[in-house]
Amino acid sequence: MSEPRVLLIDDEEELRLSTAQALELSGFSVTMLSSAEHALELIGYSFDGVVVSDIRMPGMDGMTLLQKVRELDAEIPVILVTGHGDVQLAVNAMRNGAYDFMEKPFTAQYLSGVIRRAMDKRSLVLENRRLRAVAGKRDDLETRLPGRTQVMVDLRYRIRAIGAADADTLIIGATGAGKEVVARALHDVSSRANRPFVAINCAALPQNLIESELFGHEAGAFPGAIRARYGKFEHARGGTILLDEIGSMPIEIQARFLRVLQERVITRLGSNETVELDVRFIATSKVDLEAEVAAGRFRPDLLYRLNVATVHVPSLAQRRADIPLLFLQLVREAAARYGREDQDVPQSIIAEIATREWPGNVRELRNAADRLVLGLSSETPDPVHLENDRQSFRLAEKVASYERDLIAKSITTHAGNLKAVYETLGISRKTLYEKMQKYGLDKRHLGSFAHVDDDTI
Repeated sequence: MSEPRVLLIDDEEELRLSTAQALELSGFSVTMLSSAEHALELIGYSFDGVVVSDIRMPGMDGMTLLQKVRELDAEIPVILVTGHGDVQLAVNAMRNGAYDFMEKPFTAQYLSGVIRRAMDKRSLVLENRRLRAVAGKRDDLETRLPGRTQVMVDLRYRIRAIGAADADTLIIGATGAGKEVVARALHDVSSRANRPFVAINCAALPQNLIESELFGHEAGAFPGAIRARYGKFEHARGGTILLDEIGSMPIEIQARFLRVLQERVITRLGSNETVELDVRFIATSKVDLEAEVAAGRFRPDLLYRLNVATVHVPSLAQRRADIPLLFLQLVREAAARYGREDQDVPQSIIAEIATREWPGNVRELRNAADRLVLGLSSETPDPVHLENDRQSFRLAEKVASYERDLIAKSITTHAGNLKAVYETLGISRKTLYEKMQKYGLDKRHLGSFAHVDDDTI
């Protein structure tokens, strides 16, 4: 494991330098950053440090950074700092998952003590993860890419195999299927896990600055280039570069990028000196690049260089049996992210979610989970109407409703393994079959086909 470190983020240079110096004198390894955006490139599931960030900054503020970090790994300690005595801000920060909150001015001794406790907590989290992996228990990939269907089992197996090989990789998948999640997983299971992960959206690069953004430039290379600047390729040295939607990269830039892939060197704009580049490239595409090659919009030699290894991310339509459990996990994550209590999702909603089409894939399903947690979903039961309905139920109706929900929840929990369901409920196979028929329960919409046994219906 690499030396534990502190990522210190503050847009005020003088304060940033003085705080870093004090922390280094206390024995910490400090990486200073002037903006929150760059911090996300240095953080991953295996990050073994602590984040200390100012809250009020231009661009991405500290509260947004906290949310982004928790999306990567909810157990990374984030300490937020502000110069404004805002009690409500402190409450919101702690509610949203901040490890601690402090107000300027603070003593270096106090900050060092908070960081040491946060470091101890992070070290314990990472050690527990390693012990679980050694014991053969469910690994991190099953948490980040859940699913019991065969396509997901195969995907996780392929990520482990390709990740360790450090080969350039092409990830193919529909919009919202989770291509960037797969890319980050490949980075985190590789030997580059503690190095930068730099994501580049090829569709969003400004056309007039694309070469400068990727390759960097020397001072005076073009009007407005007052000082030399690293490009994103150089910034990621030692780590992984994600080229998101590489099919959108202009054809004229593809030629220069091909040389980077082949020779692993770059030349900044305005310079004749080459810079060696030790990186791994991962590219994603939602379109068929073979078709783009045939249409003359993508270089065939670039495609052949990129797809040393190829990973296909399945859409939700290809893994429908995973939808109920995936939705429940997304609801739990949303509740934690928004500081809400865990919700008991009614089986009627789960059944409806399982049968619906999801053209936006996991991204769309996550949005539905967020709306449910925030009370913005049209499917959320209205408390007043729900209470009126309950009062109007006769005893038999209440018992039947409870029994249906209990059976449906058990089918979901046991992933469609009906033998486990009737043994857990203490009823016979025949009784379970009859009750499923009575209540219109279908294991295909509530469970998973990943488990095969003799008790299939």
